[in-house]
Amino acid sequence: MNKVWQVATAAREDFFKKLPEYDRVILQLLYNRDLRDSEAIELFLHGKYEDNFDPFLFNKMEEAINLVIEHVKKGNKVCVYGDYDADGMTASALLYETLSILHGDVFVYIPDRLAEGIGLHNEAIDKIIKKGAKLIITVDVGIRNNKEICYARELGLEVIVTDHHTPPDLAEDLPSCLIINPHSKGEKYPFKFLAGVGVAFKFVQALVEKAKLGAEQKKKILEKSLDLVAIGTVADCVTLLGENRLLLKKGLEVLNATKRIGLKELFKAAKIEGKNLEAWNIGFQIAPRLNASSRMGSAGNAYNLLTTKEKSEAEKEAEMLNERNLRRQKETEELVLEVEEQLKKQIDEKIIIGICPEKSKAWNEGIVGLIAGKITEKYYKPTLIITKTDNGYKGSGRSIEEFNLFKAIEEVGDLLGNHGGHPMAVGFNVTAANLPEFSEGMRKIARRELGEIELQPKLKIDCEISLAEVSRAFYREIKKLEPFGQHNPEPKFLSENVIIKDIMKMGADGRHIKFKLALVDDIKGIWGIAFSRAEEWGDFKIGDMVDAVYTLDENEFNGNTTLQLKLIDLKMHGSELIKKGHWSPEAIYVD
Repeated sequence: MNKVWQVATAAREDFFKKLPEYDRVILQLLYNRDLRDSEAIELFLHGKYEDNFDPFLFNKMEEAINLVIEHVKKGNKVCVYGDYDADGMTASALLYETLSILHGDVFVYIPDRLAEGIGLHNEAIDKIIKKGAKLIITVDVGIRNNKEICYARELGLEVIVTDHHTPPDLAEDLPSCLIINPHSKGEKYPFKFLAGVGVAFKFVQALVEKAKLGAEQKKKILEKSLDLVAIGTVADCVTLLGENRLLLKKGLEVLNATKRIGLKELFKAAKIEGKNLEAWNIGFQIAPRLNASSRMGSAGNAYNLLTTKEKSEAEKEAEMLNERNLRRQKETEELVLEVEEQLKKQIDEKIIIGICPEKSKAWNEGIVGLIAGKITEKYYKPTLIITKTDNGYKGSGRSIEEFNLFKAIEEVGDLLGNHGGHPMAVGFNVTAANLPEFSEGMRKIARRELGEIELQPKLKIDCEISLAEVSRAFYREIKKLEPFGQHNPEPKFLSENVIIKDIMKMGADGRHIKFKLALVDDIKGIWGIAFSRAEEWGDFKIGDMVDAVYTLDENEFNGNTTLQLKLIDLKMHGSELIKKGHWSPEAIYVD
């Protein structure tokens, strides 16, 4: 599907004038990331891990840490209750390891994705009590489990909730316990966008600070856990600005030198051993394998991998996660094709609803969100994917920026069981009896909200530059903006009216393609590579004048390193297929 090219609106001239020490293109990139003053820019470019906030700025941190210390001193069992995704598992491992070092009698409970679902459950609480726990500390879950926490407290358990998800609107729906959550009403903690593992790290930071240990030992305990913080933060797609950036930058250093035998074995299985790992390696190679654990089996395997000290167990778990990830990819591809068959009957609808056929085997609950994401990306429509369960149906949805999916399902929420999410992603349960009415209700809402809107994906471009500006020195300046990720994407550039000097197909099957692009009067040019685009871009010829959107990269071959473009989109210059507009950088910290 052709994308509308949108170049960021240029910053005002006074913005450039007040910061003359920086290159104009770099300033535009910083402006696009909502970094508008010298203090914010200085923190972004030169901030260090040591600049992270005091954990005791959380309203209830002192009280919560004192409660944990009281239980540890009494020798009481403490249960860390986590979520089954990469964020929750890294948070669980982080808190377990730290409490163990501080001589806590601690164990971890992670619910089964398919059998139990997300959050606290009374049945799980019963199991935890049987194991003798006196205190539950949640990580990455709990803020919407008031009923279950009341049940736990009635049975004599004390509970501390550490979470980063949005709390309920009504005070009476909040858990009746100590809460550490940057989104809590009246919370004074200055950074609101920590991942679950980030909140767990602040909790651990406070615990260690209170411990009777030397300064160097405290530093080592905290810093060695930052590999887990890096993985969970990137995996959960929280903003990589602010405090998250400080934690991630240091976390990547720790990750690249990790002593965790499980992670080392996972790197081998993923064929990234010995490479300089960046945020994208976490997002596309490490986190998917950890998440495949619960999507295709039990989260316990990934948790064991993160915490084991036995090489044989680490090898076994890494190989299992790799196999599950391959199976997850295969099943996802197959189910995407099955859903696309249903699209033929929904061609004119503004929302895509894929429902597991009554006579078919139930679709894997663990991957319905991935399928929704792939369908949304391909067709640029909000998408719901709904599978059968023993108690009815369970669904997951992904959306586009023009449609608030969470608001939409709230409008028909009386037809649903448990449901939640945010504007771009939702999850829900619905009975078989209510499914037809729910589906039709969502279609009506989509028609109402999107009826007059031409749905076309947008390609947001940071700025337009000349190929003459592309150099190794410029590339080094771009590298200073790393690590890239949510709200700090790898910069995309547009160069117009350039000539194709040469074309080369690559790969065993010739599905990759390279173009040598140059200004008309430049005899040298620069190569740009596009993976899996040879068929799509096969009609371009040497001598064509084109407009190119790209990021910058280095190509290493036979010991030589050269600068290259990674092509994102390519059109004939002046093509009618290009619809060029602008996007205005706004405050980008969103919940």
